[in-house]
Amino acid sequence: MAHVPLTSLGAPRDAFLDEASFRRHAEAMAEKNGLLRERRDAVANGWGEKYVERVHAKGKRTARERLEMLKDDDAPIREVGTFVNHGVRFGKLESPAAGVVTAFTKVGGRWVMVIANDNTVASGSWWPLTPEKIERAQEMALRLRLPVVYLVDCSGLFLPEQSRSFPGRTGAGHIFKKNAELSANGVPQIAGVFGDCIAGGGYMPIISDRVVMTEQAYMVIAGAALIKGAKSQKLSSLDIGGPEVHVHQSGCADVRVPGDDEAIAHIRREVEKLSTTAIDYYRHGADAGEPHFPTAELDGLFPPDHRMTYDAEEVIARLVDRSLFWEVLPDRGREMIVGVGRVNGLYMGFVANRQGLIDDPTERGARKPAGILYREGIAKVAAFSRACNDDGIPICWLQDISGFDIGVEAERQGLLGYGSSLIYTNSTNQVPMFTVLLRKASGAGYYAMAGLPYEPVVQLSTPLTRQSVMEGRTLAIAAFNTKLDDDFEIVESDPEKRAEIEQGMADTEARIEGDMDPYKAASQMDTDEIVETGELRGWLECFAEAAYQSSGSRRIKNPRIWSLHDLAALTEVRG
Repeated sequence: MAHVPLTSLGAPRDAFLDEASFRRHAEAMAEKNGLLRERRDAVANGWGEKYVERVHAKGKRTARERLEMLKDDDAPIREVGTFVNHGVRFGKLESPAAGVVTAFTKVGGRWVMVIANDNTVASGSWWPLTPEKIERAQEMALRLRLPVVYLVDCSGLFLPEQSRSFPGRTGAGHIFKKNAELSANGVPQIAGVFGDCIAGGGYMPIISDRVVMTEQAYMVIAGAALIKGAKSQKLSSLDIGGPEVHVHQSGCADVRVPGDDEAIAHIRREVEKLSTTAIDYYRHGADAGEPHFPTAELDGLFPPDHRMTYDAEEVIARLVDRSLFWEVLPDRGREMIVGVGRVNGLYMGFVANRQGLIDDPTERGARKPAGILYREGIAKVAAFSRACNDDGIPICWLQDISGFDIGVEAERQGLLGYGSSLIYTNSTNQVPMFTVLLRKASGAGYYAMAGLPYEPVVQLSTPLTRQSVMEGRTLAIAAFNTKLDDDFEIVESDPEKRAEIEQGMADTEARIEGDMDPYKAASQMDTDEIVETGELRGWLECFAEAAYQSSGSRRIKNPRIWSLHDLAALTEVRG
């Protein structure tokens, strides 16, 4: 009978990294983590205490207070999209987190996706990228078949910026299409309506299976002010679409409750009626366990200089249960690590880029840099990805990649074709895939390693992440190539023109370096969330459990009959 041959991975930290280097790395990371926490706190504060007080004065709770009440006492909140619109101003205004909180958490022991309008930011209005952020959260829930809870308190579009959020394929109306797709796929949706719910905000909860309204809530296509102007009728929005209308007359809502606390309690009871989680079933009798080596050490393992290397196996050893791992095809394509470990007792596939130097099989005694995709590594990753998809194993991609191999030999070996095979595989996989950008996410390697364009369920970045086609200095050299010699030195002799070229190259390099900032990527939704490396294990626990929670929505093979066993048997090295 086939079994999963998990073996010990990793070593105590002092066996491979000296104390001074570890401390230096950890101190550099601590500075970046401090900035991350500071910016998270600023986002969580919305438009500030004055607006929190306004919400409380109405007898209501803020979106984040509602989320805290909704979740299980011991459940984490895994927020996604925290930095959408970070650093972007709309006139004199900002929209922290695009005015909406989207997060994974547990309710009644089940993972759910919560989408909550931030009522401290322009009364929960939709800003540019707010619809796309909501749709991204809905897509995550759809892919994982997680129940969706909407905490609605939305005064509709932020009208001064309507041209940037109303039209287009992913404009505000696309939210309702996602509502419909979730419903069509049998994904439970529960909505609590807590206040303003105007125009598009009124449509969002309607397709939900359950709609709960508080006494302060109303759902209207047009509010009282608009009706008064258009029809000269003196009505309040509650008169037009409050709970008296929608619970007792229109049937657009199901339950009427006095206030926020009662609504949250009712939503929790509705979630608890859903089928129980399948997580324990898919553990196949295994117990969850922490990594043998501390996850907290990850902060000190990564050199802040992306040109310096680290041991990727030691990273995996600090993420998987008991630091046990089955590396598949270990003797082929050594620049890549592929294999299986458990996370909270659940099997998960891992693909990671080795760092440093590896043996070059094409030339005896030669070595070549890892962190690059060569022919064998590409073929290995494609085969592993296909097998995981066939076996129903979710995949975690740990990216730290400089790109594909280049040159005459690479083209002769057909890297374009091998790369296309890998891209095809990742584009058609049905299993949940999760991508973590550890440091470098460069060029086509970013695509091949299941970057965001290939639709992983979630893509995380760390404070060290740099997304780009090429580095700033390299791009500056490419842009000014005609003015440089073979050693990349400026050939112009005129001092004035030489200074102009130097300044142009410096400006280009600085602009590209700024574009590679993970906060810029998060602001424009080129990554889903920025997390500390010490938080990665908790995120993987969320991913693993969410991937296995729903029973019957995707095929998960008994581990005795995995395709991975066949792959390993056919390629094992015989003595």
